[in-house]
Amino acid sequence: MKLTFRWYGDSDPVTLAQIRQIPMMSGIVSAVYDVSPGEVWSVESIRAIRKKAADAGLEFEVVESVPVPEEIKYGGPNADRLIANYCENIRRLGKEGVKCVCYNFMPVFDWLRSELEHQNPDGSNSLAYDEETLKTMDPAAGGLSLPGWDESYTKEELGRLLDIYKKLTEEDIWQNLTRFLEAVIPVAEEAGVNMAIHPDDPPWGLFGLPRIITCEKNYDRFLKIVDSPANGLTFCTGSLGASGDNDLVHMAAKYADRIHFLHLRNILRDGDKRFSEVGHPTACGSIDMYGIVKALCDNGFDGYVRPDHGRMIWGETGRYGYGLYDRALGAAYIVGLFEGIEKTKG
Repeated sequence: MKLTFRWYGDSDPVTLAQIRQIPMMSGIVSAVYDVSPGEVWSVESIRAIRKKAADAGLEFEVVESVPVPEEIKYGGPNADRLIANYCENIRRLGKEGVKCVCYNFMPVFDWLRSELEHQNPDGSNSLAYDEETLKTMDPAAGGLSLPGWDESYTKEELGRLLDIYKKLTEEDIWQNLTRFLEAVIPVAEEAGVNMAIHPDDPPWGLFGLPRIITCEKNYDRFLKIVDSPANGLTFCTGSLGASGDNDLVHMAAKYADRIHFLHLRNILRDGDKRFSEVGHPTACGSIDMYGIVKALCDNGFDGYVRPDHGRMIWGETGRYGYGLYDRALGAAYIVGLFEGIEKTKG
């Protein structure tokens, strides 16, 4: 495996120099952030990220993400043009040495939490989700604010999107995803890029929006749409693990050869559709981190890995879920897991 670290560009409080000092760190996971979803990234912008990484002694082989425009997801009149632009981005990334692209097909909300600074017993704070709290929120009325997606839409645009998706079923989203994959995956194959879809986070419907990348049954359907090694998964333990119905150890073993990107993090489920994000080790939460990594190693996983959301610890402030300290601790834990399991195998 190759250990990587999410970096949000020059505005990220976490610097490349700091990332470089994490043991066994091979490279960064980043993207071009100043281009609207659906537009083509300039070669110069891609090269600039690669050069900054290389100057810091790091690789740039994973993009997270090339955003899929909403109009592709809901099947609007400009979908074909936007898919063509998406394909061009994949070609350009492949030529510049990118090997893996993480993306998602979540309507409107990239991820959703009801609390950004949940206070943990150890004094840290982290992201958390409570379905009952979410039911009191109305995103169309401005009753919900999260970093990332809420900066992309005005109140009017958000209301328009919610109205569009209310008319769509899960089957409509499947059809639009199929249209996307049938166009993009052949291009990815030619470009030498593995596409890795991220599961919905959390893995259930929200505000009446249909969500489909949620469970083993739907993974099976997804992988059959275009049965190609380039059509693969971002296996996010925190997203999938929010549902106790998902057997992550079993799924890790089953899909190991189609998992191109691994997001490792732990959560603590403490009720129905209620969880908080905790430290990475198995003992901290509800997810068998050791069991997942062992299942992957036993079944030939050879992809990119990154520590996912971390707590805010030791007084750190910054981008929620993406501080330095706890993710660095997570990276060290991940390296230890892989080393121990692989050496035990001999």
